Amino acid sequence: MISLLLFGLFVVLMLTSVPIAISLGLAATGALLYSGKVSSSFIAQGLVTSIDSFPLMAVPFFILAGDLMGHGGLSKRLLNVGNVLFGRFTGGLAIIAVVTCMFFAAISGSGPATVAAVGTILLPAMTRDGYPKGFSIGLVASAGCMGIIIPPSIPMVIYATSSNVSISEMFLAGVIPGLLIGLSLILVAYYKSKKNNYRGAHKKYTGREIMAAINDAKWALLVPAIILGGIYGGVFTPTEAAAVGVIYGFIVGVFVYKELQFKDLYKIIAGSALTSASVMIIVGTATIFGRVLAIERIPVMIAESIVQLTDSPMFILLLINLLLLFVGMFMETLAAIIILTPILLPVVVAVGVDPVHFGIVMIVNLAIGLVTPPVGVNLFVGARVGGSTLEIVSRGSFPFLIAMFVVLILLTYVPSLTLFLPNLMGM
Repeated sequence: MISLLLFGLFVVLMLTSVPIAISLGLAATGALLYSGKVSSSFIAQGLVTSIDSFPLMAVPFFILAGDLMGHGGLSKRLLNVGNVLFGRFTGGLAIIAVVTCMFFAAISGSGPATVAAVGTILLPAMTRDGYPKGFSIGLVASAGCMGIIIPPSIPMVIYATSSNVSISEMFLAGVIPGLLIGLSLILVAYYKSKKNNYRGAHKKYTGREIMAAINDAKWALLVPAIILGGIYGGVFTPTEAAAVGVIYGFIVGVFVYKELQFKDLYKIIAGSALTSASVMIIVGTATIFGRVLAIERIPVMIAESIVQLTDSPMFILLLINLLLLFVGMFMETLAAIIILTPILLPVVVAVGVDPVHFGIVMIVNLAIGLVTPPVGVNLFVGARVGGSTLEIVSRGSFPFLIAMFVVLILLTYVPSLTLFLPNLMGM
């Protein structure tokens, strides 16, 4: 009865458009009060203790670092480098969109932030060059998914804290999957551009011009090397790396590129604070929701049911993929990770699946959810930035969605693709 009340109340609240964080909190509160197993203070204590974590401090720092770098001219210079390197090829701007999203993903750690930062600059240029809005916005929205796959990734931090695995190991495991998804999107974009004759820029840049663009963007290109190199070199922890990213973004934006004005800092910090607060509220309420599940032994019962159904790792992973793809269509990524990790992780570990490998599979599934209606956040952001409708953007993203599905299946059943770098580094 308590389980029915928990999920029933949550579904009803979601269907009435109550924000997911509030829906999770109210559903958990209602179930706890009905059960009478714990006092009402359990909820308040849980909201505090769930975010009282040193690794979670990386989340607001990465959000602020991404905002500072986006407003400080780093994304613009990354686009310029992409233009001089790939602009003259067939589908040049489409290739630039994917490559720039990959670099910005290594700055922001967020899918929607990547779409907004790259789309604001690139989508008008693609429209001027004759790319259909559905194609261009669908591509940028799909490429923005790499924001949570290529490290540093905020969902990876949340998964690592939920599953007690190393954040550094998760970051390292995300590199090859991110590159594979980027390559698959480039191949589809090139094929579509070739088929529809989307020509690149006519100008061929000289070696001097190419080197000048790279030199101008060197501070932006150094960001992944500084953050990830510092983590894997043992110089600082992922949380400290996020703080370093904030300082680096501020110095480069204000004193090097001089595009970040002191008068803009309040708005940037306030926006980052609001984003961070919404993330932390989701983390807190989703954790309470998960604890109610644990009290009712729902994860244990689900795990036992799945194992009794089949002990084949391949079939179990297939079922979990289908579940995660469905959940990703409706639920916010961080909430899904916090709620489903304690339910699904014991199931896959019982059949010999590595927790790090499963974490990447889970995050890639939920990343695909960012571009699948009805709650595809990247689609909404892309449609708003590109001035189009959700229907047009959804159709345009479909070929890229198929490419990501193919990579997901590959990553699911070839764990060496995710575990190669962590094993190479002895983690």
